[in-house]
Amino acid sequence: MVYSLIVKQEIRRSFDHVNNQRWDDAAKGLTPNAYHWVAGDHALGGERHGKQSVKQWFERMGRVFPKLHIDIEQVEVTGWPWNTTVFVKWRANARLLDGQSSYVNRGVHVFKLRWGKVYSMEEYFDSQAAERSLAIQARAGLNEAAAGPIVS
Repeated sequence: MVYSLIVKQEIRRSFDHVNNQRWDDAAKGLTPNAYHWVAGDHALGGERHGKQSVKQWFERMGRVFPKLHIDIEQVEVTGWPWNTTVFVKWRANARLLDGQSSYVNRGVHVFKLRWGKVYSMEEYFDSQAAERSLAIQARAGLNEAAAGPIVS
């Protein structure tokens, strides 16, 4: 189906925006009241409502993991334009500020779309790996890595 090919292309493009820290572009595909949830009780965890809060989260992610790179392994699209679900399997890595460690994680994003716009995004991954890496970043002097979640 042509629609699913377009959605796959746009989802891949949004991950490219994240990899290149183009936060405005990454947030363009979100509805104004988008919902975003990330596993864990750490600087990147929690639940947000609204495009601006999600953009703030993207910006924080870029600050706490400035060398983050996400490789997409698989994208699956199901549903119709008025009710689409997208599953994205990925692998992430980032060199950490201590110069010796790396953040490595694997996970799945679940996107819900209506008419090509993301209204819900949930991230499932090893939150303990994220917490360990954020602690290393905080010990290296990046205080925001130890901050509480951005919630709204």
